[in-house]
Amino acid sequence: MKVLLLYPEFPDTFWSFKHALKFVRKRASLPPLGLLTVAAMLPETWEKRLVDLNVRRLRERDIAWADCVFVSAMAVQRGAAQRLIERCRRAGKRVVAGGPLFTAEPEAFPEPDHLILGEAEAALPQFLADLGRGQARRVYTSSEFPELHGTPVPLWHLVDMRRYATMSLQYSRGCPFNCDFCNVTALLGHRPRTKSAAQVIAELDALHAAGWRGGVLFVDDNLIGNKRRLKDELLPALIAWRQSHTISGFLTETSINLADDDELMALMVQAGFTTVFVGIETPDAAGLAACSKNQNEHRDLVADVKRIQRAGLQVQGGFIVGFDTDTPSIFERQIAFIQQSGIVTAMVGLLEALPGTRLFERLKREGRVRGTTSGDNVDGTTNIVPRMSLETLREGYRRILRHIYSPKHYYQRVKTFLREYRPPKLKGRVTMADLRAFGRSIVRLGILGRERFHYWKLLAWTLLRRRDQLHMAITLAIYGHHFRKVCELHIL
Repeated sequence: MKVLLLYPEFPDTFWSFKHALKFVRKRASLPPLGLLTVAAMLPETWEKRLVDLNVRRLRERDIAWADCVFVSAMAVQRGAAQRLIERCRRAGKRVVAGGPLFTAEPEAFPEPDHLILGEAEAALPQFLADLGRGQARRVYTSSEFPELHGTPVPLWHLVDMRRYATMSLQYSRGCPFNCDFCNVTALLGHRPRTKSAAQVIAELDALHAAGWRGGVLFVDDNLIGNKRRLKDELLPALIAWRQSHTISGFLTETSINLADDDELMALMVQAGFTTVFVGIETPDAAGLAACSKNQNEHRDLVADVKRIQRAGLQVQGGFIVGFDTDTPSIFERQIAFIQQSGIVTAMVGLLEALPGTRLFERLKREGRVRGTTSGDNVDGTTNIVPRMSLETLREGYRRILRHIYSPKHYYQRVKTFLREYRPPKLKGRVTMADLRAFGRSIVRLGILGRERFHYWKLLAWTLLRRRDQLHMAITLAIYGHHFRKVCELHIL
C-alpha cells in the first residue's frame, strides 16, 4: 500500500507567523505532528510520503503515486481541506480523513471515503484491520480517551526539518478545567493523560538524532494538568537530558495557576521552558464567572503574569471579547490589562461557539448560533449573535487591535516585559541564521518600516538596560511586524 499523507494550507493568521518567518527563511512554524504520529501507526510494510502544503506544493505525480490518501486538518484549514479532498477524489483516490476538523463536524464532509473520528489510538486500529480484509466501513469513531503509553515516536524522516521554525511534541491530552467556550475537553476529556518520561525522551532523542537544535513546542492544551507527574517524572528527565543535549528551548501552554507554584516554575525553567501561553480571556470578573473560567477567578491576574515572567518564562496570552456580560467598557479594560501586564504576544478574538462545547449548545437553544466558525480566533468574525450590538463589538475589537499593535504601544509593552523578565542562562550560541534575521530586521523595520523610530529606541534601551536580552528584543520586534501585517491585511 502506498499512502500519501496530506496537510492543507493555513491561511495568513495570527499564529501562522507568516510575515515573521520571512526573516529566518522558513516556510512554516510547525510540522504536522498528528500526521507524523499517525504515519508511525500505519503498517511498516506500507510506503509513506507526506506533503505539507504549507511548505511545498502538491504535484499531480504525488497523487498519482498513491493508492490511498490520508488528510488531517484543524477548523482553520476547512476550505483548504475541502479543496484538497475534492482534488484527490477527482483523481480517483481513496480518501481517509481525520483530526479535529472532521471529528467536530463529520456531517459537513460527505466526500471522504472514510472518516476516522476521535483519537487515532482508539479508532485507527479497527479501520486498518477492516481495510486489510476489504471490509472497511465509512465511519470509525470511539468515545474512549485512550492512554498514551502505546503512542509511537513520530516519523520525522517524512519531513524536511529545514523548512520549519520549530518542532513539536505532545506529552499529555485533556484538561481538568471546564471553560464553556473551549472544545478541548469535548475532544480530549477532562482527565489529563500523559506519556511516560521515557517516551518523551525517546521523541527528543529522535529529533536530536535528525539534527534538530532549535525550539520544541509541547502542544499540550495544559501541560500542568497533572502537576505531580510533571514534577516527579517529566521535568527531572528533561533536566537530565539537557545536560548532554542542546535544544534552544521549550514552549507550551498552561493555566494561570502555574503562578501559584514557585517550585514548578523553577523546575520548568531549569528543564528549558522559555515561553508559556496562558488563556487570560478577560479582566472582568463577571465574564470569567459566566464562561466558567474558575481557575482565573479571584486573582490579581496582572500580578500572576508578572510572577511567571520574573520566574523566567515569557507569557503569551489569549483574550476574548463578546461575552454576554461585556459592556462597551471592556475594550479599554482589555487594552489596559494587556499593556500593564507586558504580555507582548496578545491574541485577542471575538467569542465564537465551537461545536461540542457547552457554549454552542446553550446558544443553539437560544437561536444565537449563526453558521460555522472560521477556526481563526483572531480574524474579527464570530458565529454568534452577541448581547452587545455586533457593530459596537466589532468596532471595539478593532480599537483594541489598533492600540496594542500600533508601534508605539507594542514597543512600550516589549520594554514592560523585559523589565520583569529574568531568564536563565541557556546553552546555545548566536547562529548565522540569527545574524541574518537581525540584518533583515534592520532593513525592514529599522530603515523601511514605519516603526523605525520605536525599533531603534528599543534596541538602544535594551543595550543599556538589558543587554543580555537583545536577542529577545529583536525577536519580539519581528513578531510585532507580523501581528501588524495580519491586523492591517485582514481585520483593520
